[in-house]
Formats: sequence, C-alpha cells, structure tokens
Amino acid sequence: MCRTALERFPAGGPRGSRPAEEFAAARRCEGMAAEVVMDLEQDAFLVVVPQQSTDRAL
Repeated sequence: MCRTALERFPAGGPRGSRPAEEFAAARRCEGMAAEVVMDLEQDAFLVVVPQQSTDRAL
C-alpha cells in the first residue's frame, strides 16, 4: 500500500508529549484516515494517510 506523509515529528520529544498522535487525531476528526508510524532510520514519527488512486473503475 502506498502512503503519503503529512507531517514528521522528532521521536525525542518531552516525556508525556505526543504531538504526532495529537496531529493524527485532529486529521481523523477532519475525516482523513491518518495514522502514526515510526521511521527508525530518521528516529522520527510520521503521520501518514493512504495515497489516493487517481484512476477509479466505474
């Protein structure tokens, strides 16, 4: 599945702080299927959404 990253957040935030989760929750309230994934190589959290296909079968 292809995904698009909306935002990137550093993994080393203050204890108890979850900005990626808060950002994803706000996007879900807007109707987007946002989720948080970890980019281990960059040590960051990414908020991603499924990439929309441009060709649809009718």
